[in-house]
Amino acid sequence: MKYSNVYKDALLNDIIPFWEKNSLDRVDGGYFSCLDHQGKVYDTDKFMWLQARQSWTFSMLYNEVEHKSTWLDIAKSGVDFIKKNGMDGMGNFYFSTTRSGAPLVQPYNIFTDCFAAMAFCQYGKASGDEESFILAEKTYYNILEKIDNPKGIYEKSTGQRQLKNFALPMILANLVLELEGILKKEDVDKVLENIVHDIMYEFLDKETGLIFESVRPGGAHDDSYEGRLINPGHGIEAMWFIIDIATRRNDKKLIEKAVNTIVKILEYGWDNEYGGIYYFMDFKGKPPLQLEHDQKLWWVHLEALVALAKAYAATKDKLVLDWFQKVHNYAWAHFSDPGNGEWFGYLNREGKVHLNLKGGKWKGCYHTPRAMYQCWKYFKSIEL
Repeated sequence: MKYSNVYKDALLNDIIPFWEKNSLDRVDGGYFSCLDHQGKVYDTDKFMWLQARQSWTFSMLYNEVEHKSTWLDIAKSGVDFIKKNGMDGMGNFYFSTTRSGAPLVQPYNIFTDCFAAMAFCQYGKASGDEESFILAEKTYYNILEKIDNPKGIYEKSTGQRQLKNFALPMILANLVLELEGILKKEDVDKVLENIVHDIMYEFLDKETGLIFESVRPGGAHDDSYEGRLINPGHGIEAMWFIIDIATRRNDKKLIEKAVNTIVKILEYGWDNEYGGIYYFMDFKGKPPLQLEHDQKLWWVHLEALVALAKAYAATKDKLVLDWFQKVHNYAWAHFSDPGNGEWFGYLNREGKVHLNLKGGKWKGCYHTPRAMYQCWKYFKSIEL
């Protein structure tokens, strides 16, 4: 079995055709993301972060795989819908709208903004649309203004417990790399330096080698639900962003540290009884707050595959390849649905399908195709 062929075939002949066939709203524009196991639409609300993610995906495919006009048209449909319906008067992005674009949920955090900026930039590269580049840059600087208070008026915390959340530097790492071509080099270098410091020296615990979801300013632990929380998928995904940053710098020590962290998280987060990677874990073994903590999720395993593919391409470490094979075998045996296309998103702890949807409020056209492309690309580079 040649891994590069497996992932290329899955991307081009399974995953992408599923979304091309089932998700396009040819009446109001944009995409349906709420798709059942066969691809039938079960809800028509549109979530801006998933509109942006799908537009990014098809723009990326156009830029990196093949200049197919149909891919560019699909990407344009999402970008146009976001431009027309996705923003309030201040340039903040609604979380969701009706099918036709009437706003439903206010812009309560900046993660939609991050994916919108990525979509605008990638589509700008594909189409040459200058307005999209301008919007990408404008959105990026709007995000930077909100870093200290990402939810703004929608923040529920009183501020009594001061904690830094890992999701923000993680997504900024990816965002800055995506926008590198339209930002000033000195700005990119400065932000990436800060991100690497935060992730690798504050959220990464030097004693355990694990990434914590929330820490006190400076990296100290907090003995609370939030402070004890480990999200293996987040930590692993962030490490492949760190590998990309380290490769950009030719920093072999940083690559080695990221690879070691991937392995450490997998050793900690793997379910030795049923297989697969836990969704959430409490570091002290106390009952997690999240009722879904022992479920097995598609994106966690896909991001592990990407991280391990990049780690192996960089190191040729047999332990890394062994872990890739282990995650690969589990993921393809449990998430893949060759009869209907795409991957199931949610398994119970035992590995049985918990929800048979292929898309919804949180799952769209992003993690699966991105992972297929990345694994194809990296295994092709080392002829494996």
